[in-house]
Amino acid sequence: MDPRQWLDDYESRLADLTQKSADLQESVAAANGRATSRDGAVTVTVGPNGGLLDLELGHRACELGPARLTALILGTARAAQKQAAQKVMEAFEPIGTGTEAMRMYMDALPDDPDDVAPDDPDPDPEPEPPRPPAPPQPPARPRTAARPARRDDEDDDDNQPW
Repeated sequence: MDPRQWLDDYESRLADLTQKSADLQESVAAANGRATSRDGAVTVTVGPNGGLLDLELGHRACELGPARLTALILGTARAAQKQAAQKVMEAFEPIGTGTEAMRMYMDALPDDPDDVAPDDPDPDPEPEPPRPPAPPQPPARPRTAARPARRDDEDDDDNQPW
């Protein structure tokens, strides 16, 4: 092969990889996931790494109670994280198809947990644990009778050591 041809081919592949790398960085930076529960009570936005960026609670969220709201937030967050992971994988495909890195990423993606809808929390959520009883109040100190005020004429200098 002609050295000049080899160098031209190499430079062309390098330029192609440079462009794909720039596209990958841009796509990954924009690969946020956003999911809203079916009833609209919870909306979660996560970044490309799955980290929470925003949590919006609708007016219905207050009616759910702590256990159901927690389950709904977690389910909606999982849906948003799955969406972000899918976007990152799609962004990586032009460079990573057929590579070990792509296989590792695909293996790291979470499986669908029984396809439970995010707004269908456990039908029988665990009841909230009972609150511990308030600590007992310390016993009141016995009140001592107030001493009657001394009148100036009651001063007894004879009993004073000074």
